[in-house]
Amino acid sequence: MVLTIVQRQEEESLGPIFASRYVQDPVPRYALPEKSISKDAAYQIIHDELLLDSSPRLNLASFVTTWMEPECDKLIIEAINKNYADMDEYPITTEIQNRCVNIIARLFNSPVNEKESAVGVGTVGSSEAIMLAGLAFKRRWQNRRRAQGKPCDKPNIVTGANVQVCWEKFARYFEVEIKEVKLRDGFYVMDPVKAVEMVDECTICVAAILGSTLTGEFEDIKLLDDLLARKNMRTGWDTPIHVDAASGGFIAPFLYPELQWDFRLPLVKSINVSGHKFGLVYAGVGWVIWRNKEDLPEELIFHINYLGADQPTFTLNFSKGSSHIIAQYYQFLRLGYEGYKNVMKNCMESAKILRQGLVQIGCFHIISKEKGVPLVAFSFKDGKKSSAFKLSKILRRFGWIVPAYTLPPDVEHMTVLRVVVREDFGRAMVEKFLSHMKIALKELHSVMEAPIPTIRYTIELKPCEAAEDEALRPLPKVVVLSQEVEPVDRSIHLSGGKTKGVC
Repeated sequence: MVLTIVQRQEEESLGPIFASRYVQDPVPRYALPEKSISKDAAYQIIHDELLLDSSPRLNLASFVTTWMEPECDKLIIEAINKNYADMDEYPITTEIQNRCVNIIARLFNSPVNEKESAVGVGTVGSSEAIMLAGLAFKRRWQNRRRAQGKPCDKPNIVTGANVQVCWEKFARYFEVEIKEVKLRDGFYVMDPVKAVEMVDECTICVAAILGSTLTGEFEDIKLLDDLLARKNMRTGWDTPIHVDAASGGFIAPFLYPELQWDFRLPLVKSINVSGHKFGLVYAGVGWVIWRNKEDLPEELIFHINYLGADQPTFTLNFSKGSSHIIAQYYQFLRLGYEGYKNVMKNCMESAKILRQGLVQIGCFHIISKEKGVPLVAFSFKDGKKSSAFKLSKILRRFGWIVPAYTLPPDVEHMTVLRVVVREDFGRAMVEKFLSHMKIALKELHSVMEAPIPTIRYTIELKPCEAAEDEALRPLPKVVVLSQEVEPVDRSIHLSGGKTKGVC
């Protein structure tokens, strides 16, 4: 218990640094304290407890940005008290949001001309963006069905079983059936052929993923667009495509500019992307962009004027901070096309070094592709589920968070480990991780190869002499006839596992 006496000009008082007499009693966890404590003590209590969290920089499970430049951190603090919902009060913040929407739309080859404004909105991550895009598709489909005099009570979406869990949330929350294309060995993303086969007249959209959470792979959206266009022409339907580019939307334009996945494809009507992933902004900010105004039904847009002026809004929430929108604009302004391209190239180079290092170790099978999101997904060649979970646990002792998870149904026999290579996971960190990986594997193999023996006894019970009082009669004698040592499997047998990724 450290107590520091601080001399102040106006009064002499006790200024706690690590603790004080005021907080020697247990701090209430689930009820409001009866008395106040000093700001220093409150800060230190929370600060010290947060030390027990893992280091975000070592969290290789997450796609979310964990480092930004100090100048951007400063801008975030300066804007932290601004409510983005107050558009009339903070017109410059609103203008910055609009600039970001237009920058992203043009990055995704939106068909808007130079003088035209793109249609889009900032969100609290890709989950909200997907909800908004899904609602627009549902309402657009319902309007078309009503105009045709057809029922509109059973909408569905088609996507792959590798879809992120927020799509399942959308389907459940807004009563839309989700039809998943099953995965298969060696093919861990949605098959466009099978996806189009599952489309029917009640399909509001096909959701394609640019950067699967499980393996980082890009789906073939160009093929999907071609096949779906043929089916639409044959059936008279107008089934569109939404691209979930949460992870890959800020990668493909810089590393694969010729890849057609965005608004260059006529059936792509909306795209979401996470600014807090490879958009290089802290959590949480996302974006959803529509191809044109007709793809966002007007009845979903609310107009309010009680904050001072007419304000159109299309969000699931209302109040939210402005900081991350401003941080996104800082990154656009600071890095430009050249800067983003350099960051993504460096991430891919680090992923390449990591992949080569894991291959050289010799016990892993790499299932991620070199073209896609900069991550490395790998599994043990021996196929044992327990090995991946054990290795993940051992790496945790070095501070590294490496997720181990089973793949979705039909490939659930595979357990995968995944390392996401973010901007702050450079070559030096990769090399240190590989050295810790080798140590962890030695420990894992020593445990697996040295099972704990158990002793099996063969016994015989021999009666003892009877006593007149039954309560005093001794227990039968236990005679050991033989014993043998039997090894047991020390591996951890786990069922289920994480099949849906986290943004």
